[in-house]
Amino acid sequence: MTVLFDTNVLLDVLLKRDPHAPPTVQLFAAVEHGILRGLIAASTVPTVYYLAHKVVGARQARTHLRQLLKLFDVAPVNRAVLEDALQARFSDYEDAVIHEAARHAGAEGIVTRNGQDFRQATLRVYAPDELVRIVQTRRLSEG
Repeated sequence: MTVLFDTNVLLDVLLKRDPHAPPTVQLFAAVEHGILRGLIAASTVPTVYYLAHKVVGARQARTHLRQLLKLFDVAPVNRAVLEDALQARFSDYEDAVIHEAARHAGAEGIVTRNGQDFRQATLRVYAPDELVRIVQTRRLSEG
């Protein structure tokens, strides 16, 4: 299963934001072990750096980005994604860009804590704990 990780869940892990980080840490492990294919939108990378460097400093923010780029594939944000996002019926353009980057990259879903922001999504939207349960159930049925 290919899932795009929204910015908020990435920051939960990188900035150790409790109580939100633990389920996303499990999802990172699922990506690391090849159980999930994880994507991040290209536009998320500088956003994560900007926000992380304010909290943990530039050096640690760069370390976080290196880790993300090793673990996740990057969903391009190109003209087609940006134009499709303009046509999408999202109230927030940034969320539309995330959705369209995921869709164009072949993702089956998006994992986010802000599911209400993706009400117009044509892809499946998962809360982190929900996706953890799905991954665990699939592993049990396969194993």
